Amino acid sequence: METIFIPHLLKSPDRQRVIIIDNFIPDLETLTPVRGTLLVRHGGNFLEVSVKAETIVTLTCDRCLQQYNHRLQLNTSELIWLDKNKDYDSSYPLEREIAYEDLSETLDPNGDFDPQMWLYEQLCLTLPPRQLCGANCQPPDFLLPEKTAIDGRWASLESLKSQLSQSQN
Repeated sequence: METIFIPHLLKSPDRQRVIIIDNFIPDLETLTPVRGTLLVRHGGNFLEVSVKAETIVTLTCDRCLQQYNHRLQLNTSELIWLDKNKDYDSSYPLEREIAYEDLSETLDPNGDFDPQMWLYEQLCLTLPPRQLCGANCQPPDFLLPEKTAIDGRWASLESLKSQLSQSQN
């Protein structure tokens, strides 16, 4: 998937581009290629990006540790603001307060949009945080040994413990 030079969208029919997706996404291990459609529309001072796609991933159950296949279905959209005055300077401190209104993604209107990276991020957000293979999944049974062999050096301590427990009863 090629990156999209944002000013070229203004010259496209209906100021949008439709991308048919039928390939594997790098760094995302899937059993099947990601299949679907992605629409990028230029709205003047924003990009509207929407996708409808699906794939199958192999996950490991958090409870029983068995692997299982899970279908990821993605049907989402996002507005990405275009702001040439956005200060991209890295001189800001790493920790700072940000207003709620500023918690949005912005791009330079003369820059590029990477649909593959955006799709990767959306698929990662779709992964279930709690990975369970089924509703009736049970953790594995751990069998504890009845009695472990005692080191001969500790045998006298073990006999003292048993004498104390017998005297208390």
